[in-house]
This record gives sequence, C-alpha cells and structure tokens, in this order.
Amino acid sequence: MSTIERMTITLTPEIAHTVRAAVRSGEYASSSEVVREALRDWRYKRAFQEQELQDLRTKIRQGLNDVSEGDVYDFDSERIIRKGEQQSSYSGLLLRS
Repeated sequence: MSTIERMTITLTPEIAHTVRAAVRSGEYASSSEVVREALRDWRYKRAFQEQELQDLRTKIRQGLNDVSEGDVYDFDSERIIRKGEQQSSYSGLLLRS
C-alpha cells in the first residue's frame, strides 16, 4: 500500500479558483484529487515529450550515419514540390492555389 506525503503548494488566484470550481461542481472530491490528476497528466506529457526527443535523436544519428556511409543524394526542392503536388492530387487536395 502506498503512503501519502503531505505537501503545501502555492497557486495563482486563477488556478486556485479553477481547482475550487472543479471540486464545487462535483467533478472531483477534493482539491488534492484535482492536483493529483494534473500531475499524472503532466508526467504523461513529459514521458511523451521524452520519447519524441529520443525518436528525433535516433533519426539524427541515422541521418549522420547515412552521410558518413555516402548514402545521400542532392537536394532538389522542385522535385520535392512536384512529388508533393502529385501525392496531393491523388487525394483530391491542392497543395498550391
């Protein structure tokens, strides 16, 4: 069974009002419950951001490896635009007006 540690926090008046309103509406049983849910959401968001950062680092490493192995080609913006226009025309969307 987990233990509960008591903490005192300071909130802006606007946030405190929002917390009290959530409890008054019956959506939450207590202000502690509101804060716990907010912190769970915050932890989830941070974990998601960390995963995105790790994915980006992996892609950067792969790109650098591709460059060192000579697995590269010249950048041609017009070719990329044409390819995007072709793909968008397949789905009925116009890329440019």
